[in-house]
Amino acid sequence: MKTTVLLKRFIPYYRKYVWIMVMDLFCAGLTTVCELVLPLILRYITNVGLNDLASLTVPMVVTIGGLYFVLRIIDGMASFYMAYTGHVMGASIETDMREDAFEHLQKLSDNYFNNTKVGQIMSRITSDLFDVTEFAHHCPEEFFIAFLKGVVSFVILARINLLLTVIIFLLIPVMVVSCTYFNLEVRKAFKRQRNHIGELNARIEDSLLGNRVVRAFANEKVEIDKFNHDNQEFLKIKRHTYKYMAAFQNTIRIFDGLMYVVVIVAGGIFMVDGRIAPGDLVAYTMYVTTLLATIRRIIEFAEQFQRGMTGVERFAELMDASVDIFDEEDAVPLKDVEGEIAFKNVSFEYPDDHTPVLADINITIKPGEKVALVGPSGGGKTTLCSLIPRFYDPTWGEILLDGQNIKKVTLESLRSNVGVVQQDVYLFSGSVYDNIAYGRPGAGREEVMEAARLAGAHEFIEELKDGYDTYVGERGVKLSGGQKQRISIARVFLKAPKVLLLDEATAALDNESEHLVSESLDKLAAGRTTLTIAHRLTTIHGADRILVLSGNRIVEEGNHEALMEKRGIYYQLYTSAGIVADGGRSGEKGEAGETNGHRRCDS
Repeated sequence: MKTTVLLKRFIPYYRKYVWIMVMDLFCAGLTTVCELVLPLILRYITNVGLNDLASLTVPMVVTIGGLYFVLRIIDGMASFYMAYTGHVMGASIETDMREDAFEHLQKLSDNYFNNTKVGQIMSRITSDLFDVTEFAHHCPEEFFIAFLKGVVSFVILARINLLLTVIIFLLIPVMVVSCTYFNLEVRKAFKRQRNHIGELNARIEDSLLGNRVVRAFANEKVEIDKFNHDNQEFLKIKRHTYKYMAAFQNTIRIFDGLMYVVVIVAGGIFMVDGRIAPGDLVAYTMYVTTLLATIRRIIEFAEQFQRGMTGVERFAELMDASVDIFDEEDAVPLKDVEGEIAFKNVSFEYPDDHTPVLADINITIKPGEKVALVGPSGGGKTTLCSLIPRFYDPTWGEILLDGQNIKKVTLESLRSNVGVVQQDVYLFSGSVYDNIAYGRPGAGREEVMEAARLAGAHEFIEELKDGYDTYVGERGVKLSGGQKQRISIARVFLKAPKVLLLDEATAALDNESEHLVSESLDKLAAGRTTLTIAHRLTTIHGADRILVLSGNRIVEEGNHEALMEKRGIYYQLYTSAGIVADGGRSGEKGEAGETNGHRRCDS
């Protein structure tokens, strides 16, 4: 992205802190004045001393020194404000940007997460924004100080000797142009660094989350080799960056020396010719030093500027990720939900590769009805369920809840009335209580415990070391599969939705855990419209209706007895040992394809 475009995206973040910025620039102006006064004082004392030493009295020198000391106190106070409040402003802007980025992430659909590595996302909202603090504070400050010093120095130097000043200032554009090439290369290198940090984070995350698999296959060396390869690639990128940074710095030093040579030679010749006084030459040299220091600081700040611009660019790329699922302008909250669901001519294909998953689905599910979805893996069962809470939107057709198009109701009210229990349970790092209470934030402890009782989880929770306050570990690793599943069911009990989606909730459990969880699910499904996805067909005998999906369509429909009598696909699936041949989720793209560690239709 062009720098001007990025600045337009970034500048609005100053709006909340405009008065802090005004005060910061005022303090920057004070420090600049204090710095520019010193050469004038030395010039005055030197010229007076050389021309009329008798007039240079001790009281005069002490008075001048006292005034300068007062200026330095003012300079110190202004510098403190800039260093403290200015940096806090920068950190606040960084915080605002990170909040916006995280809020935007919550709006993105499954399609974005299916195609983006978590490590890259984390880099964009953490490390990529670290340099924004310094950039947000120093960028306006440095350019304002440079402008003041440049203008004031030019005026004063021109009054001392116009010709010498013109020569000096003609060298500045040449210096800037010469540095521009290296400056642009440094920015490109920083962008590559940022991208590779994201890849490195993704590698580390993948290895750590899969550490049990790594140990089970004794592949520690394989993981170490892969990490070392990525780590060495990062070193190569940094080496490339430092090469251009060194060239950048060296160019500055060369022009620095060239300007001093001009001052020494030309200034000396002018003094010999009587065209410049000794005191004026001293002041001139000091102003040139100040000017060069300012130019050097601005050019060196270009490194920080490019770091900041790279962070802003990566932030902008994240914010530009399109929000596919959103509330329509005329969306209204759902009220008094009964639970009737209707699919009308619904078809779906994934937006990234246009793989067809569902075609012309027409079904109506009555309030409180229990419907089971069965069929070969890749038939679209999970996708069909995922369309109800709008994890995806249909490519064609519409879905109605109690006669209302779900695109015309608010997402919050829709998802508040839909509960999902999945095979792969996700528990957040925290306590058992925190994970159950997640179903309805703000619920009281007694409500949480009652939800656990209904889910058949209260007894085993009480036996844990710290009861409901027991830490479950990352992703609930300290609990068994059955325990995690019952906690997830308790979470849905607390939510109390009108529509329930059971996505192979018992497929990964042993027989005893499956029995306990099935009892909990039966309680949970009572009085709720329920869609159950199952490969173990023996678990859905009690369904009011069974839908068989194959070839992206509903090919059979009826209860267990009717479908068995029909001797079609359901009969073949059931008689081949009561489960689909693969016994579980295959992860085929059409239904639950996995991309970068994310199951397509899970949320």
